[in-house]
Amino acid sequence: MAHKDNQLDQERFFCSICLDLLKVPVALLCGHSYCMDCIKSHWDTEDGKKIYSCPQCRETFYQRPLLRKNTMLADLVEELKKTKLEASGADHCYAGPEDVACDVCTGRKQETSYCGKHLQPHLNSPSSKKDKMVDPSKHLQENICPNHGEKMMVFCRTDQQCICHICILDQHKGHATVSAATERTQKQQKLELSQHHIQCRILDKENNATLLDREVKAVDDAANRAVKDSEKIFTELVSALKKGCCDVAQQIESQQKSEVSRVRELQEQLQKEIDELKRKDDQLKQLSHTQSDNQFLLACQSLSIDCSQSTNSPTFKAGPLSYFDDVTSAVSQVRWKVLNVLSEADADISTALAQVDVLLPQPEPNNRADFLKYSTKITMDPNTAHSNLLLTDDNRKVTVVAETQPYSFHPDRFTGWCQVLSGEKLTGRCYWELEWRGVVRIAVSYRSIEGEGNAPECPFGANKESWALGCDSTYSFYYNSTVPECLVPVSSSRVGVYLDHKAGVLSFFSITDTMTLIRRVQTKFTQPLYAGVGFYFSYGETVEFCELN
Repeated sequence: MAHKDNQLDQERFFCSICLDLLKVPVALLCGHSYCMDCIKSHWDTEDGKKIYSCPQCRETFYQRPLLRKNTMLADLVEELKKTKLEASGADHCYAGPEDVACDVCTGRKQETSYCGKHLQPHLNSPSSKKDKMVDPSKHLQENICPNHGEKMMVFCRTDQQCICHICILDQHKGHATVSAATERTQKQQKLELSQHHIQCRILDKENNATLLDREVKAVDDAANRAVKDSEKIFTELVSALKKGCCDVAQQIESQQKSEVSRVRELQEQLQKEIDELKRKDDQLKQLSHTQSDNQFLLACQSLSIDCSQSTNSPTFKAGPLSYFDDVTSAVSQVRWKVLNVLSEADADISTALAQVDVLLPQPEPNNRADFLKYSTKITMDPNTAHSNLLLTDDNRKVTVVAETQPYSFHPDRFTGWCQVLSGEKLTGRCYWELEWRGVVRIAVSYRSIEGEGNAPECPFGANKESWALGCDSTYSFYYNSTVPECLVPVSSSRVGVYLDHKAGVLSFFSITDTMTLIRRVQTKFTQPLYAGVGFYFSYGETVEFCELN
């Protein structure tokens, strides 16, 4: 009972604003007492209203009351503090290292913290109904203003820091302020939005990682399958070559037996004739030694008849002993043909391998330095050049001339329009630049473009197999049409061409101090491409491919 009375006595000395023991207590005319700083701060917020009221009974004062310290009440509070510290000393030993001490028990001023026995009076106080209760924390002091000892519930947007309500009238006067809760709500929304974006990016990257894992497996499977298929194909080729070798050997052996058998028959016939002639030679020798004339004449008459019946055998001459050299030559020709086919196949296989690109397409270059990373040396193929085109400077310069050039026949040669293709097969990413003079067409084309005849669909850009930029006083673009797509006036005699074969991108640029895009094409290329230039048959027109660093 005494403990309960002591608790009630203590509650009489609590300030209803800060809910702590009174500090520099003052009494209003209505009889209620407060800490001097607490009531001053409360009335400071009411200065604009020109009226002042008691926080508990709401009695109104039209002039701000003059506050003076109540010395008697202050002495009673000090005595109560001493009594409370002595009585609560034993209670402090029950607080663990992670516990938060009660501010009423210890007499300390923090946010404020309460133990169990002092929490209930706080909850029963009418002025504390709206107070927010939070779990105990050892960091409550961080929420107290170091200058005024008040809870920092305001956020200064000007200085980007938390302040108390007194700071608004002090060093932060005139600053943009909002409640800390409002600022947190807004920042929490931005935080949640940022978190959502980050989570979406994480999800996208995880999906990309999963796709890349699948891509790695697909590449491994495809590579293993390609190796097995290649081994099978080359094994079949080796088997076919071995079979061809065996067939040729059998044919040679069969022909050898046939020829040797025929020669053997002739040898046997000759041997018989030789034996018969030797027999007759012996007879003649015996006859020549016959003593009797009658016997000699009779024998000669008989021998003469036999000689007249004999036949002459064919005469043979020694040959060069090169009976199967033609076969060896034919096999050698087959060897060279196979080697040439394998060489072309190796180039095609290398090109196909170079086009294997697992990763996502890289962004297009956006400045000349980036384009130069893909610079490609271009040389013209003499086997495609029209007879009035002169190739010089290692086939990098093309000039229209009146003299017919002594080019040999070739099925890829342009015979109708004055055009020429490069020798380089263009796949992947390529970039080149050229200087032009006259009226020309700068093109890329499939090798299958029609080269013979003067038909309107034969020039670069007039068909589905080539794309061309016309250069005159104005740039124009041609594709599958004889009617040009007029673009912009010519600003330079130097043109850059960028090709991304896999992405289906073809771009033409005017090169001055900067790069200016003339025309960009987005399509799908189905065959390897070749650089090309075409002219309108005016002598002296030239195109020269530039050396790029």
